[in-house]
Amino acid sequence: MEGNKDEATRCIELAEKYIKEKNREKAEKFLYKAEKLFPTQKAKDLLLQINLMAPSSTETEQPRKRKVVHARVEETEVKVEYTPEQEEAVKRIKKCKDYYEILAINKDATDSEIKKAYKKLALLLHPDKNKCPGASEAFKAIGNAVAVLTDTEKRKQYDLYGSDEDRVSNSRGGSYHSYTRGFESDATAEELFNMFFGSGFGGSNVYVRRGGRWQRHTANTQQEHHTHHREQQNGFTAFIQILPILLAILLSMASSFFISDPAYSLQASSKYPVMRKTQNLNVPYFVKENFHSEYQGSVRRLELSVEEEYVSNLRHACYREKNYRDSMIWKARNFGDKELWETAQKIKTPSCDTLHNLRNHG
Repeated sequence: MEGNKDEATRCIELAEKYIKEKNREKAEKFLYKAEKLFPTQKAKDLLLQINLMAPSSTETEQPRKRKVVHARVEETEVKVEYTPEQEEAVKRIKKCKDYYEILAINKDATDSEIKKAYKKLALLLHPDKNKCPGASEAFKAIGNAVAVLTDTEKRKQYDLYGSDEDRVSNSRGGSYHSYTRGFESDATAEELFNMFFGSGFGGSNVYVRRGGRWQRHTANTQQEHHTHHREQQNGFTAFIQILPILLAILLSMASSFFISDPAYSLQASSKYPVMRKTQNLNVPYFVKENFHSEYQGSVRRLELSVEEEYVSNLRHACYREKNYRDSMIWKARNFGDKELWETAQKIKTPSCDTLHNLRNHG
């Protein structure tokens, strides 16, 4: 049988070509031929993969009978709801206690190994093809696992918290482990599937982020979206143009209500040239030259206000820094841009570092 290996490889290459052309019938023909000549895991995976392809125009409209990959050599067609392999995969995942076990990978698995394991299971567990009870929950479980384990920060937090939390009772009995704590992806299990496999199995659908979630964006609605986006841009441009006038009016109105200047500023200026530091956290702040003679209040209470404002500013700045870094990492991952990924990983968060040091000081 070893002598048939080259011929089987050529059959697989032809099948991959027909998959790209969405010709399901010919792809199946060459894959089954490859399995006869020299059985390989790659051919089996591709057979599972094309089961999710939409039927081509050359196929009849009669209900298709599914072929079990591990059927006899005669390739007898059998009408089944799910295969023993699909049922076993669902049962295994229901018994798993953490995301690594769900994807059947080691805890030191690389990003590519995690994605490879997800793709293999996703083709086996997709609810459109796997009608085994519990397949939908298993499909969601592997989606949640890949969303967490391919995100550097979420994976670190998940490893830190361990695998003995968030156990809830399953309605079918037994137990089900749910690692929520905000680690899940903002995309659904189906959207994650389409992001990994592209539009090859789902027509011309594209997924875009709207309002913090991934939404399906079909080719027929793209022009409508672009038109709406241009209208929003035009409205925003007009608002920006009148914004300086509005700010000038508001500042003029507000100035009449100011009774006195603040006692301090976090920034040095001609009005606040003298620098001081708080006794507790050594936070620098600036006061007027006549501060000692004019200020009658409690200096301790003033410095508590200084530290509170300073820490609040740091928290907001830290949030913006983390949000920007996470968005760049997510963008790099989705586009498979290795250079962008490395750049995003190196983005620093100085405000977060300063805040961390203050907490350690406290």
